[in-house]
Amino acid sequence: MKKLLVCLAVSTVLFTGCSFMHKNGIIEVNGQVITQSDFDKEFDKNVDKSFLKAFGGAKNFVKSNENPMYAVFKEKVVNELIIKTLLDAEIEKRGITATKEDVQKELQMVTDRVGSKDELNKILKERKVSNDQFIKDLETQIKIRKLVNSIEKIEVTDKDAENFYNTHPKDFTHGEQVRASHILISANLLDMIREIKEKNSNIDPTALNTEVEKRMSAQKAKAEAVLAEVKKNPENFAKIAQQKSDDRASAERGGELGFFTKDAMVKEFADKAFSMKPDTISDLVQTNYGFHIIKVTDRMEAGKTPFVKVKSEIKFYLETQKHIAVLKKLTASLMKDADIKYLDPDYDPAKVVNVKQEEQKQPEQTEKK
Repeated sequence: MKKLLVCLAVSTVLFTGCSFMHKNGIIEVNGQVITQSDFDKEFDKNVDKSFLKAFGGAKNFVKSNENPMYAVFKEKVVNELIIKTLLDAEIEKRGITATKEDVQKELQMVTDRVGSKDELNKILKERKVSNDQFIKDLETQIKIRKLVNSIEKIEVTDKDAENFYNTHPKDFTHGEQVRASHILISANLLDMIREIKEKNSNIDPTALNTEVEKRMSAQKAKAEAVLAEVKKNPENFAKIAQQKSDDRASAERGGELGFFTKDAMVKEFADKAFSMKPDTISDLVQTNYGFHIIKVTDRMEAGKTPFVKVKSEIKFYLETQKHIAVLKKLTASLMKDADIKYLDPDYDPAKVVNVKQEEQKQPEQTEKK
């Protein structure tokens, strides 16, 4: 629930406006032209936000109709671009704007929800979103909210929030949790093998094993040196983590991982962390990621989070869901009445369906012959 709320706080329904040019147009929506450049940028963003990011994202993606995943992403992106165009026009038609005061208020609300300005900056950095782009997204988010409110006044009462809390008990119960920080000295076996083979593709198994052991020993020695430094000056754990941890995401926060349940971490790490008392530091703990030095700072018994602590988050979540419902109804209506022309037939969903149907018929016709 918390992860979902943080995500919603940073980008509730970001339908960003587009600047269209008639050059290289592929789709026309009520006279507004979506260009190939618009499509390519949105397509790459979608791929980079998907599971394909782990495989190199848009940089390694094959944009060809021969690639089944391409058709899936293409249809999604075309639909999103059409909706963005329609909403942008509707916002302009109604004279809806976002003032500087609106943006500052929205920025403060988001900052409060994620915890702090530093935490917000961390999230934006992890998602590779610049501050300028985030402000533009906030402006669009404000306009969208005003658009929704101009159609239907959205209101969520304390009673609504309490009803949700009572009818979704699993969302607010948690197992035992530990709060910890860590320092990681990376030593991933598969990464090592890949790096060695990239430099010497013909290396024999014996030499490969020797090189892996050599690198693993070097990383362990490095981890032991860092551990000795931590044991000598435990009060400097956060500073040492910032300087030497290979987990850069947590390193920027002094190694802070926050509260987590046992099943949220790999077994070796979790077993050790949950066996420790607060304000203690572990010896080296090896996982598939490498060598960890763990500092446990707090523990929380299993239980249910009190309603008073989650009331504001529940109300925000319910308001967001209502906004999305109204927005979906509006976009469906706009789509129904829109004059959409596919200047490049390759982006017409109907054509894609027809091609698939013809491909399915061909084997049947061949069999009849």
